[in-house]
Amino acid sequence: MADELRARIRSGALRAGQRMPTQAQLAAEFGVERPAVRQALRILQSEHLLTNVSKGAPATVAADPGRALTGPSAPPLPTTVGLAPRIAAAFEAEHVEIDAVCLTSVSLTLAIGEPLRQIHSGRLKPAKVDVRVLLPSRNIDLAFPVPVEGRDGADGPVHEQWLAQRNAQGQVLRHNLLALRATHGVDVHVSFRALPFTPPVKLYLLNGEEALFAYYTLARSKAQIDQEDLETYDAQGVRSLLFTFEQGTVLRDTAFVEQSSLWFNALWETISSELVLTG
Repeated sequence: MADELRARIRSGALRAGQRMPTQAQLAAEFGVERPAVRQALRILQSEHLLTNVSKGAPATVAADPGRALTGPSAPPLPTTVGLAPRIAAAFEAEHVEIDAVCLTSVSLTLAIGEPLRQIHSGRLKPAKVDVRVLLPSRNIDLAFPVPVEGRDGADGPVHEQWLAQRNAQGQVLRHNLLALRATHGVDVHVSFRALPFTPPVKLYLLNGEEALFAYYTLARSKAQIDQEDLETYDAQGVRSLLFTFEQGTVLRDTAFVEQSSLWFNALWETISSELVLTG
């Protein structure tokens, strides 16, 4: 319940300063008892997304929910919840710079959708956008996803399905961003490079000021390939908990952002190679 309400706040469905539904209404909607409603509301209040949570009047959405879940005391959030608002906040800058290390770029492609909508509606007007993405090379034996019953190599069906997703998501990301040149005159540059290894983590660097970090946690899952169910070891990156580090908050966070930028640039400039988003 807290996850759903949090998503509504972050998406703008519940606006800053708006009164929440009553606890009775929320209990009826989610099919739970009042104590569960109060617990969910208290969670959101602890994240500074709600104010005035009590047994009486309905709670109120915080005045600035877009920035409520950042800083050293912020709890980690699933990538699907935490990434989009941080990307949208990064697009408030005149010059937007986003660097990413990930497995397929699916989370980044989804998250970019929110600032694109705001640009098209006139609420955001960046002058320049630079995006750099590091993805695994098509020529390596991935550490994951892989079949449970032995690895299938670079020509196996699991690898081929991952490759198709990597290419498709990258193409959509590049197309959607480059379209801003024609529609809004934004100076856009999108670059991809290939890594010779499978990244065990995902990292997003925003305007040199913020680092978002998550682990790829492996689990058994089923993949349907050519109408056949295969048991695989894979990671659901969209569900990975995203930890936020901001430059200028505490020394540790500042150091993490700086070292993450150095790490990304070192990979970009040394062992990564040209990446072509085709077959």
